[in-house]
Amino acid sequence: MSETNPAATGMPVDAAPYRYTAAVAAEIEARWQDFWDAEGTYAAPNQSGDLAGDPELAARPKKFIMDMFPYPSGAGLHVGHPLGYIATDVFARYQRMTGHNVLHTLGFDAFGLPAEQHAVQTGEHPRITTEAAINNMKSQLRQLGLGHDKRRSFATIDPDYYKWTQWIFLQIFNSWYDDEAKKARPIADLVAQFESGERAVPGGGSWSALSATERADVLGGYRLAYASDAPVNWCPGLGTVLANEEVTADGRSERGNFPVFKAKLRQWNMRITAYADRLLDDLNELDWPEAIKLQQRNWIGRSEGARVDFPVDGERITVFTTRPDTLFGASYMVLAPEHPLVDKFTPDAWPEGTHDVWTGGHATPADAVTAYRAQAASKSDVERQAEAKDKTGVFIGSYATNPVNGERIPVFIADYVLMGYGTGAIMAVPCGDQRDFEFARAFELPIRCIVEPTDGRGTDTSTWEDAFGAYDAKIINSTGEGVSLDGLGVVEAKARIIEWLEREGVGEGTVNFRLRDWLFSRQRYWGEPFPIVYDEEGVAHALPESMLPLELPEVEDYSPRTFEPDDADTRPETPLSRNEDWVNVTLDLGDGRGPRPYRRETNTMPNWAGSCWYELRYLDPHNSERLVDPEIERYWMGPREGQPHGGVDLYVGGAEHAVLHLLYARFWSKVLFDLGHVSSAEPFHRLFNQGMIQAFAYTDSRGVYVPAAEVEEQDGKFFYQGRPVKREYGKMGKSLKNAVTPDEICGEYGADTLRLYEMAMGPLDVSRPWDTRAVVGQFRLLQRLWRNVVDEATGEVTVVDAEPGEDTLRALHKAIDGVRQDLEGMRFNTAIAKVTELNNHLTKVGGPVSRSVAEALVLLVAPLAPHIAEELWRKLGHTDSVVHRDFPVADPAYAVDEAVTCVVQIKGKVKARLEVSPAISEEELEKVALGDEKVVAALAGAPIRKVIVRAPKLVNIVT
Repeated sequence: MSETNPAATGMPVDAAPYRYTAAVAAEIEARWQDFWDAEGTYAAPNQSGDLAGDPELAARPKKFIMDMFPYPSGAGLHVGHPLGYIATDVFARYQRMTGHNVLHTLGFDAFGLPAEQHAVQTGEHPRITTEAAINNMKSQLRQLGLGHDKRRSFATIDPDYYKWTQWIFLQIFNSWYDDEAKKARPIADLVAQFESGERAVPGGGSWSALSATERADVLGGYRLAYASDAPVNWCPGLGTVLANEEVTADGRSERGNFPVFKAKLRQWNMRITAYADRLLDDLNELDWPEAIKLQQRNWIGRSEGARVDFPVDGERITVFTTRPDTLFGASYMVLAPEHPLVDKFTPDAWPEGTHDVWTGGHATPADAVTAYRAQAASKSDVERQAEAKDKTGVFIGSYATNPVNGERIPVFIADYVLMGYGTGAIMAVPCGDQRDFEFARAFELPIRCIVEPTDGRGTDTSTWEDAFGAYDAKIINSTGEGVSLDGLGVVEAKARIIEWLEREGVGEGTVNFRLRDWLFSRQRYWGEPFPIVYDEEGVAHALPESMLPLELPEVEDYSPRTFEPDDADTRPETPLSRNEDWVNVTLDLGDGRGPRPYRRETNTMPNWAGSCWYELRYLDPHNSERLVDPEIERYWMGPREGQPHGGVDLYVGGAEHAVLHLLYARFWSKVLFDLGHVSSAEPFHRLFNQGMIQAFAYTDSRGVYVPAAEVEEQDGKFFYQGRPVKREYGKMGKSLKNAVTPDEICGEYGADTLRLYEMAMGPLDVSRPWDTRAVVGQFRLLQRLWRNVVDEATGEVTVVDAEPGEDTLRALHKAIDGVRQDLEGMRFNTAIAKVTELNNHLTKVGGPVSRSVAEALVLLVAPLAPHIAEELWRKLGHTDSVVHRDFPVADPAYAVDEAVTCVVQIKGKVKARLEVSPAISEEELEKVALGDEKVVAALAGAPIRKVIVRAPKLVNIVT
């Protein structure tokens, strides 16, 4: 029988006209949502008005609480999406009720591929579908009763917003990283150093003698945002390049699952590598899950070693190695196929004595290199680094010189070396590295033993089955002119060889990072245009701030051309490039040169750009004069005790953004901090990763998913339209046809029930299964709460002004104490359990509930189920909102147990249980235990060697 049916209580239907039903919940919730909007209940105080005019308000502590930007999907929300939003809402409501000024709002990350893919297929402008999706999502979120400050909401596609995204890009473009100062500085400072001679111009000469193009090239080597011709992840199926973080482990695009190839294109990059050390070090001060910190540390990948130069025909190949102590074992070199020196070092013919196995069967080195490059381009970086059984590569026809012993060693290209790590070149030491070992065996290269094996295999490498890479082995066979490492351990050997390299001028100790510069160009339409134009010499110029925002023009075709999803040789033609009137313009940039012809940049920024700084726009969303008012930023995000780098107080979202959004946003924050635009060097002080709501999905005999809502269970088996289906468990979503919308649950039970169920399902940071049938349990809780205040037959309030009994006082204050601790610790499931326990206690006691207890209970519920709390608060005679009411405070006298059970053990066996005060001292508890008649009998006069007391719950006696 339905719980929404009044007869479900055993009461006649017409006897409960004021019962809490789904219809009543819907009416209450809509009415209070309208009230909150009309009253501006959730408006966060601002510096220019509220705080400046109200000293008491200004003295309150603050909490800036954020959810990760949602992307507005045309499919709308399913019940898994609001999990984090409800959690932050509960936490924000609790913070308001405990005296905090709270900023909590939500915007929309609206640029990106999904809307553009739809535009490509239909010809409909992506703004139309995106704004429709935003409006639908706003409606769905509103019915959940989320306490957002709606004045501060925006979408990244708003020109007033992306004006400042473009402005930040220009700050980065017009900056360089000063390694001595360890911070970003304006590029004008660098120019001044070149002009004065304080800093030498790369390549020699004077700054004044350089042409404009030459100066631009020099500055491009320093700028934090720069364009370069470099190997990129080219995805023809999406018509764009991708950052390393957007490519899956099997070499396909994270979105769309298209093949990704290596290609050389001119692209914009962000010099995030300049901040590698700071990005690592500052993690220590952040309150983040250790798993996320570890992912970032691994992605940044700091390693110490040495840079070593290997001469090649008057030039040199530079390598980075973490094991310079193994230099004497280097018997060949490998360059990444994309390395710029490959063409320079590839001769017209094979040198005399070249082994056949080295040539790959090609007539010339150039033929071999060309063929091998094409083969390597079809693999992702992950595939290239995989431990393949067969090692591939070709000799490029040149030899390098090992600087420690003068030996000539051949230079190969091979796909297991990546341009994106170190210098794109390695010295191969097959004795100690398994991949080098396998390559050396495949290409008949020397394997010199330079460490003393400790596993009994001996030093004859021809008998070895694999490499020997022990770090604690002694160095052998490593003596050259002026240096010997023989007999040393690894640490001592590394120090000695680095000292020798630096003395001889052929290398130096250095630090390397796995992190690569951030590829920042996308060959798509639906993104922020770059505020960059090129003059007739191809020099890039920044648009002046007065020309921002540079808005997207209209185009007839949103498709990038021309591409085939599986063709690595195609190249992008961007949608913007086909709008000639927009691309080719005459502008006066205010640089004194007057109006001149320019060509606009036709790439757009990646979808990550808008989410790199959105926390700042929440602070000051309507400021058209500056990025953010410094006083406002300092109040909400500035450094304070326990938060030395400042940042958002609580940021909730998925763990999948560990090395994408989170790393990029940290980089932008640090640049803005260095340039003096913000006081916070970190964007998010505390990070919390919520789990995922999962659900059962069902597939038919073809493996095709069927609608989960239409599957029937019979005797433990599952059927769809009478045919058996297979059940599986996983992520909820449209593709698995197992999504449940919040609209459905709100329609059947109300938003407060949905909120309670999602919070009660389990700890917030773990994944949990959705079960629609279980939702009714939280609905019943709200019905019992309602019934404890309202007469279901008359609608009258039933509370009385009499004082509650002691049992009820203890139940109340224990609940207050526990719920406070749970809400503070974001343990919402246990907070709900404590509310339920108190509510059940009142039901069990029976009779009218004391007003003081009822009011406290309503306030306890208010953060979790705000609509019913507001309604009951009003029925209890109050004219104000519960939102800004003080949260109840427990009376310590009632919050502790009146007595606790103490277990007394003798030789590890329980001999007595004592009821004692929870505040009893260890001395008193020992005295009571030893005097208990059961303990005395159990001891039977045996001498006591030791008494271990853990007041108030344990006494352990050792005889």
